Amino acid sequence: MAAVKTNAGRFFEDYRVGEVITHAVPRTVSGGERALYHALYPARHALYSSDVFAQDCGLPFSPFDGLAAFHVVFGKTVPDVSLNAVANLGYGEGRWLRPVWPGDTLRSESTVIGVKENSNGQSGVVYVRTVGLNQHEEAVLEYVRWVMVKKRDFGAAAPVAVVPELAKVVEPSALVIPLGLDFSRYNFALAGEPHRMRDYAVGEVIDHVDGVTIEEAEHMLATRLWQNTAKVHFDATQRPDGKRLIYGGHVISLARALSFNGLANAQMLVALNAGAHANPCFAGDTVRAWSEVLDMVETDAKGVGAIRLRLVATRGAAGALRAADGKYLPEVLLDLDVWALMPV
Repeated sequence: MAAVKTNAGRFFEDYRVGEVITHAVPRTVSGGERALYHALYPARHALYSSDVFAQDCGLPFSPFDGLAAFHVVFGKTVPDVSLNAVANLGYGEGRWLRPVWPGDTLRSESTVIGVKENSNGQSGVVYVRTVGLNQHEEAVLEYVRWVMVKKRDFGAAAPVAVVPELAKVVEPSALVIPLGLDFSRYNFALAGEPHRMRDYAVGEVIDHVDGVTIEEAEHMLATRLWQNTAKVHFDATQRPDGKRLIYGGHVISLARALSFNGLANAQMLVALNAGAHANPCFAGDTVRAWSEVLDMVETDAKGVGAIRLRLVATRGAAGALRAADGKYLPEVLLDLDVWALMPV
């Protein structure tokens, strides 16, 4: 009998708290990937688009988009963490620690920090802390995520539940500002909007106005680009409704790109405080976005402030988030809490 060489992926009962997982396969990113990212989304933030603009802001050239780096690092983890996922549930304690440049090679490591079986006995939630490393073994980003994973054996005993306590927000003092970043000569005309951080107010809600209808082809291109092999994104037989689930990272990047209209100067994401994929997204859905200003602080970098934003992707109206019972409205797809860098 031939040995089995294929890998069906991990199931819930295969995870142990404290386990460190080194993920395959390292990935060298390039300017071509940046162009493809901009083709997939209406991404227009100037710092990620123009070497000259980035150099005027004190950087050697334009870095790789922070979310594109996140997707590369995330994609590496999928075969070991969420290949047999029911759904990716949420994020927390995320920070971008240093810029990624075209030509860098990224790899990922994850530590299992929590497990909890669901009451139905058919699945459970796995919590991992993931770090993305470059070719110099320097951490470029880190985050926690939790994912619902199927059980292989419904009769397997439930592990002792461990649910990690996560900070609700990354403290401003823990934000990492890229070395040399300087917005004192920031060109608002080239960036696309005149609004500085001080032009916004805590509690302000910004309707980003535009909408994009998601197609199967673009979603599948995104999952393949970042080597996200989760079965629910590829195989329509994995869900009772026969639909392929749109990759959550696709919705995140789409919402971020749509936020340009109203937040063009929120240039760099530096922290992911919290995030939830509130409801599933499918091909044919028209996605819109809105943001709420949650906080603002100045940093030690010249002319650079940090603005905390709630970024929401929805099929519904701007500002609508939860029902009277506190649950997400069915039209809400994504609820993301981030820090971004903006001219003061």
